Amino acid sequence: MDCCTSTLVIHCASLQKWARALGRGRTVESGGTAGRLAREARRPHSLPEQLGLVGLAAAGAAFAYPVVSRAIGLGLPCPLRTLTGVPCPLCGMTTAATSLSAGDLGAAAAANPSVLLLAAGTLVMTGLLVARALGWAPPPAPWPETARRRAWSALAALVAASWAFQLHRFGWI
Repeated sequence: MDCCTSTLVIHCASLQKWARALGRGRTVESGGTAGRLAREARRPHSLPEQLGLVGLAAAGAAFAYPVVSRAIGLGLPCPLRTLTGVPCPLCGMTTAATSLSAGDLGAAAAANPSVLLLAAGTLVMTGLLVARALGWAPPPAPWPETARRRAWSALAALVAASWAFQLHRFGWI
């Protein structure tokens, strides 16, 4: 019980004392693989790691989407193309991701070649996340300002190239 209220409050220090009192001696915080994984779960992830996690979620959605789409009979249209007729840089990404999850690289590249870069980045970041969780790789270091600028410039160039591909694919250029 908390000293000021009548509700039960469990503090981390109380849990550690309780675990030691049970004779375990080692808490999750004290080390070992469980301690490393617990610390890793609490560590804030870098932006590339967060994008890798988003990529994993998108991969799961790419496997589930065709089943759900067939069951309910609805597709997922591109909002920009639906409203204006102009394709966006991500047009075809759903088709590309579902084709990639089905193992059809040709159809995935034809719909949106960017999906291949995103899939490769997701695989690399997943491996890095696992290596960091197991203690095989150090935590991320902050990027210098010049590296961040180059990364944003590269991303802008990739988005522009994807948009040019989509505009060409749909006959706009």
